[in-house]
Amino acid sequence: MTAEALAPAPPAAAQPAAPRAPSLARLANDLTRDLMRPNPRIYWADLVATAAVTYLSLWTAATAKGAWALAAAALCVLALYRGVSFIHELTHQRRDELPGFHLGWNLLIGVPFLTPSLLYEGVHMLHHAKDRYGTIRDPEYMPLARLPLSRLAAFIFIALLAPVGVILRFAVLAPVSFLIPPLRRWVIAKTSAMTINPAFGREDFDRAAKAPWLAQEIGCWLWSWTVIGLTVAGILPLRAVLIAVAIYAVFAFVNQLRTAVAHYWDNAGEIMSFEGQFLDSVNVPPPALLPFLWAPVGLRYHGLHHLLPRMPYHNLGKAHARLVAHVPADHVYRQVEQPELIPALARLMAKARGR
Repeated sequence: MTAEALAPAPPAAAQPAAPRAPSLARLANDLTRDLMRPNPRIYWADLVATAAVTYLSLWTAATAKGAWALAAAALCVLALYRGVSFIHELTHQRRDELPGFHLGWNLLIGVPFLTPSLLYEGVHMLHHAKDRYGTIRDPEYMPLARLPLSRLAAFIFIALLAPVGVILRFAVLAPVSFLIPPLRRWVIAKTSAMTINPAFGREDFDRAAKAPWLAQEIGCWLWSWTVIGLTVAGILPLRAVLIAVAIYAVFAFVNQLRTAVAHYWDNAGEIMSFEGQFLDSVNVPPPALLPFLWAPVGLRYHGLHHLLPRMPYHNLGKAHARLVAHVPADHVYRQVEQPELIPALARLMAKARGR
């Protein structure tokens, strides 16, 4: 036997490790990087058109009678809902990319309907914080799927009282709180945020002392007093005010239904992984058509929004289409889809009924 035959065989070449599949968040970012910039023309055109429809339909509902008044009121509910839904975009889009849009929205929608952006800015982003989502520190989370059906029903129907809440907040609490410092802190902490978690309290008191907040709050206060004064004086018909209040109540109710199906609400309060947060969120993509009405301004893609929080609403549909075309039908991205509002709501009610 030769020395060459006795020599140890060289070690086998190490097999290259199989490439790791990119995380869902990385995949979504890589596929949609070119869609992240908002288009100011789309935002402004949509907002101005929506505001015009809102005011015209409100005027028609307040002055017409019969079927025309009901049709105009229904249209106003949908238009106001779409207009107010832009508050969600305000918290995610940089001001320098949408010059003047925050001010324009507050002037056209936020202050006139007593829903200024101060109620959302500084609060909503906490819902996206990795260490807050689904916990007691999340302002926009309740374990609805773990609650009895009666409490779920109360959660949905209490939204009908929203107009009473905003009138009390800005016509009563705002001016009184400026005179009573301890009350002021409570008003900021507990009545100045659009939340669904009753345990949440704002802590950003310094924000409430700055010009943008004060301008919005005082604007809502003075506007509410103006409407009340004109109504008491008989200049503004009481019927018109009551119709506006009813429209606001129905819009808030529809939004609460949408909120109820925006997540699966199954977390018991633990900190969740990023993928877990996504799997607890819902997309209602095409071919469903009605989400254009009950989940406007991109809210139908709530799961995708949690993957790409800064994606402008007008590109969410394109981003979803790219992801669907890239991943298999059984991919985790497809697991959060619901076909429509009623099936999604029925699923939540079935879970609550089983508690």
